[in-house]
Amino acid sequence: MIRPMEPRDKEPVMDLIRETGFFTPAEVVVAEELIDVYLEDPEQKDYRIVVVENDRKDAVGYLTWGPTPLAEDAYDLYWMAVAPSEQGKGRGKVLVRWLEDEVRRRDGRMIIIETSSQPKYHGTRQFYIDLDYKEVARIPDYYRAGDDRVIYAKYFR
Repeated sequence: MIRPMEPRDKEPVMDLIRETGFFTPAEVVVAEELIDVYLEDPEQKDYRIVVVENDRKDAVGYLTWGPTPLAEDAYDLYWMAVAPSEQGKGRGKVLVRWLEDEVRRRDGRMIIIETSSQPKYHGTRQFYIDLDYKEVARIPDYYRAGDDRVIYAKYFR
């Protein structure tokens, strides 16, 4: 089940973000800042966060998304993570498909996703490709020397 993030989800989500091993310490800080913005200011419109639950109603994955600033009918998938113990069970795919349905419901044009070119992100990049996202841009050495910014998109109209 997918539902909006609630305050009780913050610590479990922060734990799973750290446990994945994919996020740098600076990225963990930013992920938490976005969670705090979402939880502390329900009127803001920049960031939305949902969680996916397991059978025990525990938050075992999350996704941060929102409208792309200054782009008409475009949306960003900013952050997504699934607890290592839940990976390979389709939780990430369910989150992305939920977002696609939500963007279609809003008559959105596209979803943009960016990630790293580092080898540890190979599975992440393949995950998006398998969900029919196309690499539309690559900025060499963006995050640091040897670490490109890879941008994927899926168009709906």
